[in-house]
Formats: sequence, structure tokens, C-alpha cells
Amino acid sequence: MAGVTVRALAEALDLKVLSGKKDYLYRRINTTDISRPGLELAGYLTYYPAERVQLIGLNEYSYMERLSADDRLARMREMAREETPCFVFSRGLQPEPEVIKAADEAEIPILGSKTVTTQLLNNISSYLQETLSARETRHGVFVDVYGVGILITGDSGIGKSETALELIKHGHRLVADDRVDFHKRDEQTVIGAAPEILRNMIEIRGLGIINVLTLFGAGAVRTEQQLNMIVNLIEWDSSANYDRLGATEETVSMLNVEIPRVTVPIRTGRNSSNIVEVAAMNYRAKRMGFNSEKEFEDRLTALIERNTEEDKADRQRKQGS
Repeated sequence: MAGVTVRALAEALDLKVLSGKKDYLYRRINTTDISRPGLELAGYLTYYPAERVQLIGLNEYSYMERLSADDRLARMREMAREETPCFVFSRGLQPEPEVIKAADEAEIPILGSKTVTTQLLNNISSYLQETLSARETRHGVFVDVYGVGILITGDSGIGKSETALELIKHGHRLVADDRVDFHKRDEQTVIGAAPEILRNMIEIRGLGIINVLTLFGAGAVRTEQQLNMIVNLIEWDSSANYDRLGATEETVSMLNVEIPRVTVPIRTGRNSSNIVEVAAMNYRAKRMGFNSEKEFEDRLTALIERNTEEDKADRQRKQGS
């Protein structure tokens, strides 16, 4: 984790700087965890997580108000440590002079928001998780098809961008072309987006780089999308043995999250965009409990059992005659 500055946090969440010089805002936050220092204000600092953003809500503020000015200053001096990135006050609460003094002595900024404490905690946590999470860049085209985030991969020249362009014409949306930046939103969710310089752009051989937003409108693009599956395009090889039933489930590890992948051989006459659309619909159907492969296997098993029973009955009739 490279960390994020207090300034970046303040700008992203529209937090007001209540105290501290501009230089203080370049202190770095290196963890996604948030601390509500109730025990610490009561004097128990044995396990004080000083490296976290310290969020002061109504409960903590009310307790501080009951302390004497000297006790308040002493407690805040104990909490204002070198590794502490900032103090944040919710609900429009204003820090006491002793709080400001202790924070200034340690060169720690104090931020404020009118947002209620629980919502502010969620906002800060979500921002830090996305900003500080592990990241990975993949080559491919990332599209939103029926709400399913699909990364189209394959060798250069296989037709990834052309497939995406056809999908866009069908009403689906482009997230990123050529290079996709992924990060984890939580333990099971991978989010992909385009680098800023490539946002809304797609490269088509023979035409060059085109702006999808300009040509197709705002409904044809997305800034980010969850990665749900990967469709890998490969050249058709007549000697290869391809999976025809879809019984083998392949996955790829992306930021320690297993993402399902299907491999689609491409040759003249195969419409890759239609195949990607059907792959998206099949993914959604499976998530709803419908599994075509399982249904086919059940039918095949029932047919085998029925034929076995019929053969057995025929043998018994022959023996009886």
C-alpha cells in the first residue's frame, strides 16, 4: 500500500479543514481501518490504533465535554501521535480549543463533516478501501453486457476491439479498451476501470482511435464495472479438442479472487459479439439457479436409465418366450 494523503481524503469526501496548516494535509493514511476512540478518551490506550483515521462522533464528543480542560488536553496529547494521520469530527461538531492545541502540537490536521457518524464512517472506509486496495493491470477489452462485467482477452489482432464495437452497437457499454486497471472493492469483488488517458476510447484497426462517448452517447460507456467473467478469444484450430458441453469450469485468479473464464475459438462465420452476449446471459442464468449443463446431464442420465430399463424388459420378454 502506497498510502493516500489526508488532502486527497478531504477533497474526495468534501471534508472541511477545521484546524491545521496546509503542510499537515500531506500526512499519509496507510490503513483502511477507522478508529472511534471511546476507550482511549477514557484513558485506556494499551491497544490504541494510532495509525488509523480517528473519527469523533456524538458519543465521543459528549464524553470529551464532561472532561476538564486539563484532562481533555492530556488525553488528546496522548492520542495525537506521530503516526496518527488526522482527526475527523462528524455531525458538524466543532473541536474544543484543547483538542486543536494538542493536534497542532503534533502537526495533525482536524477535519469536519456535517454527515452523521455512521454514514461518514462508511464513506471514509469505502474510499480508503478502493484507494488503498491491491491493483492489477490486464490487457484486454472490458465491457458491460446485460449488467455483467466481461473482460475480453486474446492475442493481438484476434478481434477484441471489433467485438466490443459490435456489442456497443447492440446497446451494451464500454468500460475500457486495451488496458484495464483492476482493484479490489472487498474480498470477493474486483472492479475494473480505464486509465484516465484511455477513458471512453477504443482503437479499431484501419480507423484508429475513436471516442465512443462522442459517437454513441453517454449510454454507451461506463467509468467502472465489477468483473464477473473473462471471455478468452483464440484462433480456431481444427485439430484441437474443444469443450462442447461446458462441463469444465475454468477460473482465473485476479487479485486473489477466482473469476470464471470461458475460451471461445474464433473462425470465419462465428459472430464473437453474439457469443459474448450469450455468455453474459448464461452467467446470469447460472447465478439465478439455472444450469444448462446440469439440465443436459440430468436428461442424459434419465435417457440412459430409461434405455437400460427397456433393454432389461426386452431380455426378460425374450427369455419368457
